[in-house]
Amino acid sequence: MDGNGRWAEQRGLPRTEGHTAGEQALFEVLDGADQLGVRWFTVYAFSTENWRRPVDEVQFLLRFNEEILLNRQEELHERNIRIRFIGRQDRRVPRRLVRRMTEAAELTQDNTGLTFTIAFNYGGRAELVDAVQRIVDSGVKRVSEKTIASHLYDPEMPDPDLVIRTSGEYRVSNFLLWEMAYSELVFSETLWPDFRREHLYAAIKEYQDRARRYGGVGEADGDAGILG
Repeated sequence: MDGNGRWAEQRGLPRTEGHTAGEQALFEVLDGADQLGVRWFTVYAFSTENWRRPVDEVQFLLRFNEEILLNRQEELHERNIRIRFIGRQDRRVPRRLVRRMTEAAELTQDNTGLTFTIAFNYGGRAELVDAVQRIVDSGVKRVSEKTIASHLYDPEMPDPDLVIRTSGEYRVSNFLLWEMAYSELVFSETLWPDFRREHLYAAIKEYQDRARRYGGVGEADGDAGILG
């Protein structure tokens, strides 16, 4: 969900207004994904690097994410959407926000529709470091790819078929580094607050037109129901 700050600056607004506008984009795109039958939908809400932003913006984002949970979790629950979180819940994350995350996850844990995963205080490198530490602590002697995958933040979450990066940036920014090994990447020039379901549909259409080979030579189709 990149481009909120630039969207606001282009309009002479505080950067925080871009994050507020981004909420509408998020839930319109989530609704579009749900209507298409997407099973997993993951968003990068706050990275481990975002703590470097101005203090007032960081504080706004912490409050803003808490308010979104308060205002939206019942609606998502009624729609049979399951909410999950990945990322570090270290001392920098306010305990009140951690409680809201736990409440939302517990409220929706038995839902069987789309799984909406929010990556908060998340970094791909941090996830791998934490996974390795858990493996070491468990005393495992022989490590395989399966071992690492089973110690990631959410071992149940499948690797994403499609990763969409908005705002004209052409990098992955420390997102799902292990999981996106064979993901298809679609880059959009659209800033996140302007991103709508038609942009989502266009990205999925581009994905569907590609041949996925996973290192082989023949075409191999993935599960198009997973969106990162």
